[in-house]
Amino acid sequence: MLGTNYDQSNYGVFTDRPGVLSNDFFVTLLDTGTKWTALDPGKHAYQSSDYATGAATVTGTRVDLLLGSNSELRAVAEVYASDDAKTKFVQDFPAAWVKVVELDRFDLK
Repeated sequence: MLGTNYDQSNYGVFTDRPGVLSNDFFVTLLDTGTKWTALDPGKHAYQSSDYATGAATVTGTRVDLLLGSNSELRAVAEVYASDDAKTKFVQDFPAAWVKVVELDRFDLK
């Protein structure tokens, strides 16, 4: 999504526009035209490929795929993956980001 992964990894960068805040991650994650295959069990990495062409598309981790396989998380992912949710995601993200960043900031009230 934002291309800010640990060690500059491409895991979970489900977009062709890294650095742009968009809902591309959710759209790609829930694309029914893709197949996920384990790459290396030790690294917990998965490669997606297009069902029709077999072409490799993106690489993700078990954590990325969890958002599409857990029923509660998938419901949220489906909201943000919908065609009319591009603006909603961009509007909701800042509040969620602040919440995560401030979770261990006990000096804030």
